[in-house]
Amino acid sequence: MSRKKSPPEKKADSYKKDRRNAYGENSKSSRKNIPRAKARDHREARRVGRQGLVAAKGPIDDDAIDKAQTKATTKRHPTFKKQPDKPLGEVVEMKKGRRTTAR
Repeated sequence: MSRKKSPPEKKADSYKKDRRNAYGENSKSSRKNIPRAKARDHREARRVGRQGLVAAKGPIDDDAIDKAQTKATTKRHPTFKKQPDKPLGEVVEMKKGRRTTAR
């Protein structure tokens, strides 16, 4: 059975476990910007694949087909990576530092 925690223990646990968005922009904007970034990456991947196929148009040439296939399959498209939220303790320390330097 777990024991009751004292208020300082609860606060220390909260500083370790709780996370905050410290990216620097409005936290609500992530709901729109994350899907936008993923869609942009997927559009880029489709565009790169299509460029190889457009170059292969015209008379059938084995070299052009091979080039188009290798270009479409070997080029890595950019991948969007979300930035993880920071622990609450780090965010509080960062805010304290800004508060003291601003005065």
